[in-house]
Amino acid sequence: MRPDFHPRLINGPFEDPGLFIPFLFQKRAILFDLGDVSALASRDLLKLTHVFVTHTHMDHFIGFDHMLRLLLGREKELHIYGPEKFLENVEGKLAGYTWNLVENYKTRFVLHATEVHERHTITRSFACQERFLATRPTTRTANSGILVQEPALTISTAILDHAMPCLGLRLEERFHINIRKEKLLALGLDAGPWLSAFKQAIYYGSNPNDRFEVVCGKNHSIIREFAIGELTEAIAMITPGQKIAYIADVGYQPANVDKIIDLAQGADHLFIKAAFLDRHRHIAQQKHHLTARQAGTLARKAKVKQLTLFHHSPRYMDQVHLLEAEARQAFSQT
Repeated sequence: MRPDFHPRLINGPFEDPGLFIPFLFQKRAILFDLGDVSALASRDLLKLTHVFVTHTHMDHFIGFDHMLRLLLGREKELHIYGPEKFLENVEGKLAGYTWNLVENYKTRFVLHATEVHERHTITRSFACQERFLATRPTTRTANSGILVQEPALTISTAILDHAMPCLGLRLEERFHINIRKEKLLALGLDAGPWLSAFKQAIYYGSNPNDRFEVVCGKNHSIIREFAIGELTEAIAMITPGQKIAYIADVGYQPANVDKIIDLAQGADHLFIKAAFLDRHRHIAQQKHHLTARQAGTLARKAKVKQLTLFHHSPRYMDQVHLLEAEARQAFSQT
């Protein structure tokens, strides 16, 4: 069965963090962390609707300028999230440039930045045509742990400790709609953008008797109408949704451990930073990072299905296999 989300790390194991998650059959993607994003094609960056920055150390935030430059002059709204002090960081970035000509753009680009605290979030919007000045009202809402909630998915967070607040992240699909290709072909239909609209109708709980128009085929030459319930029964199979967890820079301490296990519980795929081998755990502790063994242990305790490590210390440039082996051993222990 083909998943809707296809997460991939955008850089190598010793380079800046960033998890790119495109959506199947949609011109949409989200990004966890905003390090060096030059490896992403412009067409991929233009798909972004939401970006989540775990913390604003340079290797997690330096890609902001690259992304901003690409989006200037576009008709787009982008939502970006980060921990305490994040709004200061975003405003500092924006204040570093001169915006005296942006009012000439005919397009409307707006950046919505949200700062996440334990009990509340603060959102401030910056419009390109307004020279990215914070002229719009700032909103403050209670923090339930859920940053984004849509009919098809939820993006949740936990505030972890990296000697500063650092966001842990989870993307959870409400349920997964599997399209049965053989049934599709039997109806004389083919895959295409209409499937996204069809899935959205299911996620939004449309009345089964509502009519749904399918436009597909070469040059969109096939136009047919079905009841949503009829089409769902004919071509779709509903299964549990995907769950993807992402943990970056944190120390192995009780409060972090408990929050990580809770956030990543039962994840289909956990992406987790493992900076050091366990024989160097004293250095990891000083730097508020995890060892590979600690990462594997957290994955086992959270009962995740798949584990991927990233962002190792350069001291292990030719020893990636040792980090992987150490994590796998801890992950597979009974």
